Amino acid sequence: MNEPLDGNTGTQQPGTGMTRRQALKVGGAAVAGMTIAGYHSPQVHATEKKIRIGVVGGGFGAQFPWHEHPNCEVTAVSDLRPERLAGLRDRYQCDNTYKSLEELVKDKNVDAVAVFTEGTMHVPHALEAFKHGKHVISAVPACYATLEEAEMLLEGVESTGLTYMMAETSYFQQFTISARKFAEAGDFGTIFYAESEYQHDGLDALFFENGKPTWRHGLPPMYYPTHCTAHMVGVTGERLTEVVCHGWGDDSPLLKGNAHNNPFWNQSAMFKTELGHGFRVNIWWHGAHRGAERAQWIGDKMSFYAPHANGLGPILIHGAREEETDDAGFVRHAQQMEAYKQPHWWATDMLPESLRSDSGHDGSHNFLVHEFIDSLINERRPAVNIYEALNYTVPGLIAHQSSLRDGELLKIPLFTAK
Repeated sequence: MNEPLDGNTGTQQPGTGMTRRQALKVGGAAVAGMTIAGYHSPQVHATEKKIRIGVVGGGFGAQFPWHEHPNCEVTAVSDLRPERLAGLRDRYQCDNTYKSLEELVKDKNVDAVAVFTEGTMHVPHALEAFKHGKHVISAVPACYATLEEAEMLLEGVESTGLTYMMAETSYFQQFTISARKFAEAGDFGTIFYAESEYQHDGLDALFFENGKPTWRHGLPPMYYPTHCTAHMVGVTGERLTEVVCHGWGDDSPLLKGNAHNNPFWNQSAMFKTELGHGFRVNIWWHGAHRGAERAQWIGDKMSFYAPHANGLGPILIHGAREEETDDAGFVRHAQQMEAYKQPHWWATDMLPESLRSDSGHDGSHNFLVHEFIDSLINERRPAVNIYEALNYTVPGLIAHQSSLRDGELLKIPLFTAK
């Protein structure tokens, strides 16, 4: 079992939570010429080429319409639970069933594997798929708990040349797509600050199943950061380089004895980007709040506020304009607020016609299907490729260590393409 991150074990550099290789990369991203999260809005075009995919995991994994994509066919399904395996078989009309991922990846009629297994198994399962020559799309998080796992996953991708994509729903939320388009057009000016919230009260209900702890029992909130980090990294392309994080817990019996020795229900982090911009993240599992998955981006020319659980938004706020007043010697600067009618991007030609329907997590599921399949058809890196995935995931691992150290400022390793 890998050692937990503590910044002082193995070959990690003291006080950083980084290996020597990672420490050398801090601050090393090529800011000049940065593209917006590496995404190029692929054109939808006709081809008869098919990607044969195996779907593993009949819970969340059954929510993606692989069989409705014109260039994809589901040729195998797998789950450890018989009832979920039957559900996958019915969902995709696929009678080629396997009782484990380890069996499915040996199937020569599978080109790629959708890994929607428990979060602790994402890296081992991805590596097993790579070993058998399969491309991988994985549920979040990309890696779990340790930087060693991040390095193992990166090595697996770089050594095989196979495609890896993380199925991050926040990247393709309808309001995130809008924010990315505003950023690409330069409408924000400079996004000097952003906020993201993943507030999921009631997660404790997922801590146990049939009286036994699940992999989510006591899960440190910052081990599940990507629904938030995608809102900054996936819009501006900036990397997160430093963090201060604080946690809150109440000695609840529900947190006792968890595998992570985690004392926190909630964690709040303040990240700094490579360009010196601020990014505040709240990931909360418990409390008297209204659950939310939302963000806001503050620029010097325009800001964008995604819908709030309290009913506000979406709203655009434009930069200050001067107004005359009757008070001699004063000039008033007033912001111009504008209601924003959120487009249904899933109904546009951003998707093949067969996928132009609303889907889970604010319309993101169909986009994730198309992005992965299109990347394989056109032999290109997907938007949330291995480097993006690790730069979404690892900042949360470091943030958790900061909260364990009472909010100590810690550096975050960067992962850059060779």
